[in-house]
Amino acid sequence: MRSTLLTLFIFSVCIPYTHAQFTETINSNRPGNSQGAFSVGTNIFQAELGAKIGKDDHSLLNYEADIFGVDAFLRYGVVREQLELSIAADFLSETRQFTTGGQQEVKRSNFDRITIGGKYLLYDPYKSGPEKPNIYSWKANNSFKWKSLIPAVSVYAGANLNLSEDNPFAVPDEGKITPRIELITQNNWAGGWVFVMNFVADKVTTDFPTYAGIFTLTHSFSPKTAGFLEYQAFKNDLYSDNIIRGGGAYLITKDLQIDLSGLFSFKDTPSRWQIGLGASYRINSRTDKDDMLLENSSGKNKDKDRGKKSKQKRKDTDFNDGK
Repeated sequence: MRSTLLTLFIFSVCIPYTHAQFTETINSNRPGNSQGAFSVGTNIFQAELGAKIGKDDHSLLNYEADIFGVDAFLRYGVVREQLELSIAADFLSETRQFTTGGQQEVKRSNFDRITIGGKYLLYDPYKSGPEKPNIYSWKANNSFKWKSLIPAVSVYAGANLNLSEDNPFAVPDEGKITPRIELITQNNWAGGWVFVMNFVADKVTTDFPTYAGIFTLTHSFSPKTAGFLEYQAFKNDLYSDNIIRGGGAYLITKDLQIDLSGLFSFKDTPSRWQIGLGASYRINSRTDKDDMLLENSSGKNKDKDRGKKSKQKRKDTDFNDGK
C-alpha cells in the first residue's frame, strides 16, 4: 500500500475552495470522494446529496451485480472557523446475478456507511493572503514559488455506526462503533488548480482495517464550472482496488451546485463502473459577529495611519480559481 501511494498521481473536483473558511459561493466536496482541508464556516449548514447507478462484474465468483445507491454528507461549522462537524451516510442496494449454478439471484441492501465526525484545520498557509506583485521584476512574479508546495493541513476523526447486526456490507465482527481518522492536505495553485490529498485509516479496531489514499486535482474553467479527475487506492484483507473518478460541477446560485461524475476500477474481481448525479445546498446563518471574527483571524486590520502603506496582506481577495 505504501509503495502504491507513493506512485499515485490523480485528480478531482468541487466548486472552488478559497483561502478563508467561509466563502462567497458554496464550498462542496462533491462530486469527488475526498474532502478538502477547509470547513464550510461558522453557522453554515450544508447538505451534499447524491444518487448513483452502476455495475460490478466478478470474473472469479462468476456474478454480475446491478448497483443503486444514495448518499448524504451533512456539514455544519461550529464555534470556530476551523471546526466542522459532519454526518456521512451511504445507502446501497445490490442485485447479484450468478452466471453459474442455475442463475441464482441475490438481493441485499443496507447502509454501507454511517459516520459522525469532525474536522479541524491545523495549518493554513494562505491565512495572510496572496503575495503582492513585484513591480520591479517580471521574473519574480512569474517564476515557480517553492512555498506554493506547502499545503493547508486538517485532521478528521469520526465514529462509524453499524446499526444492523446482519448488515451485508459490514466486515466480520465489526461491532457497533469503529473509528475512522483522516489526514487532509490541500494546495491552492494559480490558474484555477487545487490539489487535495486524503490519507484514511478506517475501522482500525477490527480484524479487517482499511487504509486508503485519495488524491484529487480540480480545475475551475469559469466562476461557475469546474472539472475533476480523482484517483483512490484502498486496501484491506477482504478487498483492495484502485479507482479513477471524473466529472464536473456547475454553480446555479451562490448557494446551490449540481454535479455529474463517473468511476471505473482497474480490477476484474470485480470490474466496476458507476455514474452519479448530485447537488449541494447551503443555508447561511452567519451573523456580523461571525464575519468580524473571520476578518480578525485573517489579519484584515485597517491601517490607522493612512499616510503609510499597510504591511499586512489582505485576506479578502477573490480566489474563485481555487477549489
